[in-house]
Amino acid sequence: MTSILTYTFKNLPNTSKWALRFSVRPLSCSSQLRAAPAAQTKSKKTLAKPNIRNIVVVDGVRIPFLQSGTSYKDLMPHDLARAALSGLLHRTSVPKDVVDYIIFGTVIQEVKTSNVAREAALGAGFSDRTPAHTVTMACISANQAMTTGIGLIASGQCDVVVAGGVELMSDVPIRHSRKMRKMMLELNKAKTLGQRLSLISKFRLNFLSPELPAVAEFSTSETMGHSADRLAAAFAVSRLDQDEYALRSHSLAKKAQDEGLLSDVVPFKVPGKDTVTKDNGIRPSSLEQMAKLRPAFIKPYGTVTAANSSFLTDGASAMLIMAEEKALAMGYKPKAYLRDFVYVSQDPKDQLLLGPTYATPKVLEKAGLTMSDIDAFEFHEAFSGQILANFKAMDSDWFAQNYMGRKTKVGSPPLEKFNNWGGSLSLGHPFGATGCRLVMAAANRLRKEGGQYGLVAACAAGGQGHAMIVEAYPK
Repeated sequence: MTSILTYTFKNLPNTSKWALRFSVRPLSCSSQLRAAPAAQTKSKKTLAKPNIRNIVVVDGVRIPFLQSGTSYKDLMPHDLARAALSGLLHRTSVPKDVVDYIIFGTVIQEVKTSNVAREAALGAGFSDRTPAHTVTMACISANQAMTTGIGLIASGQCDVVVAGGVELMSDVPIRHSRKMRKMMLELNKAKTLGQRLSLISKFRLNFLSPELPAVAEFSTSETMGHSADRLAAAFAVSRLDQDEYALRSHSLAKKAQDEGLLSDVVPFKVPGKDTVTKDNGIRPSSLEQMAKLRPAFIKPYGTVTAANSSFLTDGASAMLIMAEEKALAMGYKPKAYLRDFVYVSQDPKDQLLLGPTYATPKVLEKAGLTMSDIDAFEFHEAFSGQILANFKAMDSDWFAQNYMGRKTKVGSPPLEKFNNWGGSLSLGHPFGATGCRLVMAAANRLRKEGGQYGLVAACAAGGQGHAMIVEAYPK
């Protein structure tokens, strides 16, 4: 495949064919800062399928998403996951012994609690007879936890599953260098003083250089921010476009927070500290202030900055998923059906962040829907440039024909239906927990706005992506 991102910043003075092809009227988000009008309830078909169990989300919660290095910095990942599980138990009053299985997603594992789902479940008081496992799929880890739960219920193996995710970026594992690790292991095995002295004689100061974690692709060694910068350049997304979109996200999140719309947030009493009640990364600024920031990755010509990128976040989420008949038998009124979903993957070098573009038309076709049927879009916002590049790719017949093997474009989501209560840029992005937030945002928006179908989509490291259809439960 011809590279779609070979356009580099050293060529910025010249106009590229990509810039010409994808150059469109700059996005204006200012008109989208007002509350979107409530959607009218539509009498659309249900997506129930014969001989397949209906699977519902009864409810979902998350502890407040906080910037790393703040109130959660002295905790461990299982502490956050336990708090989300406890919040879910309090919100739903589900008997602990009814839960058949627990699945959590995470990305950067704490080595002491590698199966964080199990440790959090035990800490939250679930039965030690309830199995739990942890999955990882980069930024769509919680999505994978949910869909794994859907599979267990659809196949009849379980009736009740708790799915969630957690990330603690305040304390990520920092390893010794490989040479130092090797020496330490060999020293541990040495039986005599002579063997130990022989090993120590080989020590060099550079052995002490630590291996720091980075949000980078193993296969390409490129950071995700660098990829976002190249993607924005390839699709002719300007710095102003990105800053406008980021301002929209923060402004809508602040409005939703002030109006009490972020009802999935549950308070968390941090041990030794005050109770945390709300996300702390929502900070509407101004285009003038945002324009003062320097490029974060490609200098000096890059367009991705701290203001138009999601920030390192600590947080956890959890959802109660059931077979519909089980939920109704227990007296619950579900919030939404979890319907069709797809996973996709592309070249991690040139199409790292285009997961929503590839996943959206596939999940719509699988469900027999079109873009016009969707009442609420909830896409993961890794970077403003990533969102806007996906918009342009989705709205391009040329891209569909040349890179997706499709005859026509799927079309870009209308802004008036898109991430109306903010997104990852403003609410935060704990890698392993965002998927549950997206689904609950879609479900809660459908109930509030009177819509029927929501579409959740996200990109992930490795060039992967996910999309799911959420259908409102009848009132």
